[in-house]
Amino acid sequence: MIEKVINRKNMRLACQQVVSNKGSAGVDGMSVKELSAYLKLNRDKIATAMVNGKYLPQPILGVSIPKSNGKTRLLGVPTVTDRLLQQAVSQVIMPKFEIEFKAHSYGFRPNRNAHQAVLQAQKYINAGYQHIVDIDLKNFFDEVDHCIIMQLLYRKVKCPLVLRLIRKWLRSPIIINGKLVKRRKGIPQGSPLSPLLSNIMLHELDKELERQGQRYVRYADDFSIYTKSNYAARKVGNSIYLFLKSKLNLPINREKSGIRKPVNFELLGFGFVPTYIKGEKGKYQLVVSRKSWETLKQKLKLITKKTVPCSFDERMVKLKSVIRGWVNYFRMANIHAKLNAVDSWLRNRLRYCLWTDWKKPERKRKNLIRLGIPKGQAYAWSRTRMGGWAVAQSPILVTTITLKRLITRGYESLLSYYENVAPHLNEPLYTRPVRTVV
Repeated sequence: MIEKVINRKNMRLACQQVVSNKGSAGVDGMSVKELSAYLKLNRDKIATAMVNGKYLPQPILGVSIPKSNGKTRLLGVPTVTDRLLQQAVSQVIMPKFEIEFKAHSYGFRPNRNAHQAVLQAQKYINAGYQHIVDIDLKNFFDEVDHCIIMQLLYRKVKCPLVLRLIRKWLRSPIIINGKLVKRRKGIPQGSPLSPLLSNIMLHELDKELERQGQRYVRYADDFSIYTKSNYAARKVGNSIYLFLKSKLNLPINREKSGIRKPVNFELLGFGFVPTYIKGEKGKYQLVVSRKSWETLKQKLKLITKKTVPCSFDERMVKLKSVIRGWVNYFRMANIHAKLNAVDSWLRNRLRYCLWTDWKKPERKRKNLIRLGIPKGQAYAWSRTRMGGWAVAQSPILVTTITLKRLITRGYESLLSYYENVAPHLNEPLYTRPVRTVV
């Protein structure tokens, strides 16, 4: 198997994947832009070290990133060389496991995505399975037992060199705040191997759920089970808790786990609310969770912050990137009305930025005249004592910096992108009902 890993074509594909994923440099400071040139010069040397079992991974760089709840998540950033080799190993061993992975496992697999997981959950709920066991694994990637994952790998991977290499990556120390910390458990988030290893580990959970005949949806370590009664939900919840604890040695976050009704349940950023369409009693439609709306507004607020030194055109480029990514992901949900409200708020933010950029009253007067305001009115408006945010919502800017003028400068509203582009993408758009409760 090691020959397949170091095969030139496999290494070239792995290099292309690592470069396309971008990402920051590891402890050696080498960027992904330098990887191709480095590989051409050192490929034979690296391959020889791997075949002889003498390749030693470098330490992982620990980087803390903020979470939406105010806490931080520790990511492990391997060097680009280690990312390349992990990707090469993943490409070789993935097909061996992929053929056995279950149909309702949707995370980090070819031709599967979060939309399919959410639609499957909605299908279960609308079929009457409305007592949901929502289980949150406590720091899953930090708690994976190395012995268990290596045993699961050995079932399909018999090459001792590949297994030894994976074990070295699992045991690589991590540098946190300049200090080298040993690792005896866990999979570093941020490595190309971590998604595959997490699926291999939790495939055992999938098998147990199917053995019990349960209806479930799993996206990486985010999984939920759907039952028809509270009694059944409690029973299966207890059995899965014991299975995770005794067989996989994985702890559960009791505060975030529990039995939910659809209106109190969220999955991958989506929520579920009842529809009020005649003949559709007991059915649920998709909406965007409150946390996802807040995350969107925080991103838009950061881009349109008046004190950020950024030109209007640069803001437009950043806004388009955020808007298109967010709408493409949530296009299945009923978001028409809320998008309209967010667009109105966003346009006022942009007007506020422009008013701030004009700075002095005389410049404001000249710009208002250019926008068609009579000289006397422009003079009075330019000397207003209202605050900038109040001006942005007043006729001073609403009647001058109109939607039409913003569009000519490159502005694209969330609602227009949702209506004109998103419905034509591959995934089906959920039909909006006549009346919605959000």
